[in-house]
Amino acid sequence: MPKHIQYALPSALLGKSQLGQRIRFNQDGTITIRPGKVEIGQGIVSAIAQIAAEELDVSYSKIQVLPVDTSVSPDEGATSGSRSIQEGGEYMRYVCAEVRQLFLEAAAMKSNLPVDSLTVCDGQIYSKNNELLFSYWQLLSDVNLEVMANGRADPKQPDTYQLIGTSAPRKDILSKVTGAAFLQDMVLPGMLHGRIARPPSLYAKLISFDEAPILAMPGVKKVLRDGSFLGVVAEREEQAINAMLAIGKHSTWSETASLPDMNSLEQFLYDQVTEDEILQDTSAESTAVEGQICATFTRPYLAHASIGPSCSLAWKHDDVLEVWSHSQSIFALRLELSKVLGLDLEKVIVRHAEGAGCYGHNGADDVALDASLLAIAMTGIPVRVQWMREDEFAWEPFGPASAVKLSGSVNQEGQIISWHEEIWGNRHGGRPRGQETPGLLAAWHMGNGMQAPLPVDIPLASGGGSHRNAIPYYELPNCKVVNHSIQSMPIRSSSLRALGAHMNIFAIESFMDELAAAANLDPIEFRLRHLKDERAIAVLKTVSTKAQWQAGSKGDGTHGYGVAFARYKNIGSYAAVIAEVIVEDTVKVKKIFAAIDCGLMINPDGVLNQIEGGMIQAASWALKEQLQFDRTRITSLNWEEYPILTFKEIPQLDIELINRPHEPSLGVGECVTGPVAAAIANAVNSAMGVRVRNLPINQANVIAAMDL
Repeated sequence: MPKHIQYALPSALLGKSQLGQRIRFNQDGTITIRPGKVEIGQGIVSAIAQIAAEELDVSYSKIQVLPVDTSVSPDEGATSGSRSIQEGGEYMRYVCAEVRQLFLEAAAMKSNLPVDSLTVCDGQIYSKNNELLFSYWQLLSDVNLEVMANGRADPKQPDTYQLIGTSAPRKDILSKVTGAAFLQDMVLPGMLHGRIARPPSLYAKLISFDEAPILAMPGVKKVLRDGSFLGVVAEREEQAINAMLAIGKHSTWSETASLPDMNSLEQFLYDQVTEDEILQDTSAESTAVEGQICATFTRPYLAHASIGPSCSLAWKHDDVLEVWSHSQSIFALRLELSKVLGLDLEKVIVRHAEGAGCYGHNGADDVALDASLLAIAMTGIPVRVQWMREDEFAWEPFGPASAVKLSGSVNQEGQIISWHEEIWGNRHGGRPRGQETPGLLAAWHMGNGMQAPLPVDIPLASGGGSHRNAIPYYELPNCKVVNHSIQSMPIRSSSLRALGAHMNIFAIESFMDELAAAANLDPIEFRLRHLKDERAIAVLKTVSTKAQWQAGSKGDGTHGYGVAFARYKNIGSYAAVIAEVIVEDTVKVKKIFAAIDCGLMINPDGVLNQIEGGMIQAASWALKEQLQFDRTRITSLNWEEYPILTFKEIPQLDIELINRPHEPSLGVGECVTGPVAAAIANAVNSAMGVRVRNLPINQANVIAAMDL
């Protein structure tokens, strides 16, 4: 028998969320909903519309979704961590269930019929005799939506779903294809264009600047200097670019060699001051463990590499600053803008508009401050600031470099009897969050000399940051996991898709293969021996069948298969991956199989889109991506110096989605990143007998591994 889901009103809604803030009935027969999570390509505009339509019993076409706006939208925190459906979708589910109940109660009162005798079909309320009584719109004067959510109605049970679980067409396809959805293409009347002349490096200081030649250039309206912050406003974009480039010829800077040696980055991590945290310790110190295997895994700094560089529009007028941003945390951005600019919070409005690519904390928040500073200098006139590609690569926060040391051993029965794990790297949370020192780039260059804050991690119980997925999901006695959080930030770092899960899963799942080899067991069999969770077992068995995995098979020197598994955050979606690789001059990933269990799927096609995108990006990280720098500056400033996977290099993807409609929905945007990287590394080992422990798995690192 299917489970009956026990609902409880989310704490974020209880006494805090007005129904009318999230839902509005329009005179044209449509319904407008306003979620608090932003659309960044993950498809929540469509998925949350499906949830609303399902709970309200209206057609999907009637639902319109408004972008998030700090002046009118509910604050649901940052859109991150694959929590959009888990949080924002759940909030909308409850709100719509309550709204439907209010309309049914109003209809019952007007018709003098019992509430439980009424039904709704596409916004029309019927009696049990199938007599049409009212529409929602006819009852608008009888229903008060200006009340707080209180859990007066449970959402529907999965067995009754008509729309949820179907691949309804995305509502934003046309706007994305035409470019209308993207902030980079947005135009405001009378808009001017701004550019920022960046320092040559993060810690450089402006010594001198002659603005006169810049002001004399065609179209230039304003040159703004504040400490080491230099910006220019011009009539046209190319004029702003020319002026920005000219600023470099009329300014002098002091620089210091403050970056680590890229060629000894691992040792640099070990040498830093750390704050240490024991994440798990079930070790038996009195028990001597023999035959330990030791391994160290590393990851370089990674860029977001968004297809469109960051952009923002700002307009200062009537004592109000309006900002359009593709930030994933617009309420926190609003708070930090107000602090840096010295404006009352209620005088700052941030409106979300989609940017062209990014899962994580790239330059979106930073460029919003850039645009705001220039807009204030041009009060009354909107200003658009578009970062250059060089800005994006040099100045965005990067995914932190990290190292993981592992040691472990197995007994004669093929069971892991010891596991010791230590992690080094920066914390991953550098988004704006209203801290004392702002997390916005321009604030550090301005004359008041605000310092960059160190990144933080969210608690492990909520998913974690650098320690995300650090604790293995397997049943392991004698297990100790330690996180060494580095207390300095030589290279600016923050949240990148999956945060620490990418590196931690790569290390754990690579090491599981090493222990399986020591136990002389097939890698899948070995993993199954150490799992009790039936859903985890199911995804491994499913992907094994899909890929026609041959237990005990070995590669032929150039061709191999590798497997990896993880449950994202140890509380989220389950993902099992098998990669097929061909190793010649370089490593080529021919095909990737995956089995995914994310509980109830709202829109299966949307889930598939996210999984496919995550797999491709993870393959790109695994094979190619690595930030380049010298002791002073970031040096990988274009696609030639920071290559990503090209279209012709994308592997074939074969994905099976395991739907569990009676289980809660779990996020899917990040669950495959770690398993894909590990599966590729394990496949290379299968093909060549070479264990590559340092990402990326490029020619240089493969050769280095062969020499060990």
